[in-house]
Amino acid sequence: MADLPLHDHAQSEGAADADRGFVAKLSPAVVKDADGRVIWDNDAYAFLEQECPATAHPGLWRQSRLHARQGLYEVADGIYQVRGLDLSNMTLVEGDTGVIVIDPLISTECAAAALRLYRDHRGERPVTGVIYTHSHVDHFGGVRGVTGGGVPILAPAGFLEHALSRNVYAGPAMTRRSVYLYGPALPRSPEGQIGTGLGLTRSTGTVSLIVPTLDITRTGQEETIDGVRIVFQLTPGGEAPSELNFFFPERRALCVAENVTHNQHSLLSLRGGPVGDARGWARHLTEVITLFAGSADVAFASHHWPTWGAENVVRFLSRQRDLYAYLHDQTLRLMNKGLTGTEIAEAVRLPPGLEESWHTRGHRGSVGHNVKAIYQRYLGWFDGNPAHLWEHPPRDRAIRYVKCLGGGGAVVALARRYIAENDLRFAVELLNHAVFADEGNKEARDLLAEVYTRLGHGSENGTWRNLYLMGALELTDGIVPADIDTGSPDLVAALSVPQIFDSIAIRIDGPRAWHERLSIDWHLTDLGERYRTTLSNGALIQQADPPEQDVDLTLRLTKAQFLGLLTGKGVEGVDREGDTGVLRRLVAVLDNPVPDFAIVTP
Repeated sequence: MADLPLHDHAQSEGAADADRGFVAKLSPAVVKDADGRVIWDNDAYAFLEQECPATAHPGLWRQSRLHARQGLYEVADGIYQVRGLDLSNMTLVEGDTGVIVIDPLISTECAAAALRLYRDHRGERPVTGVIYTHSHVDHFGGVRGVTGGGVPILAPAGFLEHALSRNVYAGPAMTRRSVYLYGPALPRSPEGQIGTGLGLTRSTGTVSLIVPTLDITRTGQEETIDGVRIVFQLTPGGEAPSELNFFFPERRALCVAENVTHNQHSLLSLRGGPVGDARGWARHLTEVITLFAGSADVAFASHHWPTWGAENVVRFLSRQRDLYAYLHDQTLRLMNKGLTGTEIAEAVRLPPGLEESWHTRGHRGSVGHNVKAIYQRYLGWFDGNPAHLWEHPPRDRAIRYVKCLGGGGAVVALARRYIAENDLRFAVELLNHAVFADEGNKEARDLLAEVYTRLGHGSENGTWRNLYLMGALELTDGIVPADIDTGSPDLVAALSVPQIFDSIAIRIDGPRAWHERLSIDWHLTDLGERYRTTLSNGALIQQADPPEQDVDLTLRLTKAQFLGLLTGKGVEGVDREGDTGVLRRLVAVLDNPVPDFAIVTP
């Protein structure tokens, strides 16, 4: 994308809206957990008030500077937001007797601090309801910081399934990769971590979950909480598998969740996950414009700052809609002309009307990796070229390439030539081969770290910057462990029984279990549910309401006892019939994830 003039930040597009409605800051803007550990520090980003240095892209610097504004803001009559106390915003809507909380951040500690800031300036209103806009942890994890339950908890249909499966099935891999996405080990400085596009970073406190009490199942559904009438629109499959927008008719205020933010969003997070539906996303935005935008005086979201004025709201939503529709349609057009995802990513350029808007810039997603995501959604990993059908794995391929090029020293020399020509992209490819062929090649590692740093400093995309800089850090200092635990007790307790069996099945070490045959019936007495699990040919098969037949072991237990078995508490107190030794045999073939696996080295 072409660079836009930075201008003075006070005059930049969005700055006035980011400041509008300011009530008060949290000072100091530091949140600690019960042990005194800092889990959020907005003050660490004070350096963003400096002029943009050579070590940062001006667009990302501007975006992060706007993110660094923190405190309580008035959005509309009776609607407030706390921004800058986590990756996401927490919105508070005043009702007849209390306040409704929308998206209570990631951590309970940050959510409690945000609620305290609100109450300090608006009074001790009780929390009378909670709305989760979608199934990502930064929109529900802090809920126990604002309520212990006993109030309506609203969420889109499918919320619980998607919120839990995201953290269970591929949780270890995604958590490891998210270290690169957010850069927790990077210094907060002009040379280090300066933001993520959606916000500055994520908090690292206690993640919680209260199961929703009311599902939103259809567009047009109306609910009244604490005297506040709300009209909902379901938007599944775009930014999140389960998500919703909603409108407050009496306040003429529209919440667009994370479906519309002041940047181009990512259709596929670089930490991994399901690919979003760009076409469906665009259609949801057309629908929200039709349903609500003409009646809305303000549109606010779960990230960034609001947009005021009916005409501005429609223009903003329309350009965001056009962005995702354009990316989808142009990718399909070129895909059907035979271009691969990588080739399309180089070919697609946004139209001037979109490229010249700050809010379509690639601070979080980007044209290149969104195009590749759309290609992946339709055609998968294989580009049709037989040469790519059965490639060697990275280390084996690297060894062969380095040998062909004359050895590690020759590859480093070639990389230096491409660096001198400012072809950093190919220099990275060469140096990556050198490191994967011989991870002890210090010259290659140091030079690759240097190039990663240069690429990071030049990136407009916050997550790209963090990925490059984290890659450099791990090459020089070693692996940085994850800084957040998404396997909190609340999340584990909320798993359905089938999801628990799924979490066991994906840990079966297939070869070790090839010759094991065992079957267990599980009677969940408090749930009134019956399941059978069968280990067969290295696969754990589950079946609900199985037919009567002989099994190796029958267990009659509560869900709490079931979870206790998984944490090693044993079968004491569990009604059982048959051979309890099959539990030991099952445990013996379970494999454990490796939470801190290598990424930039073999």
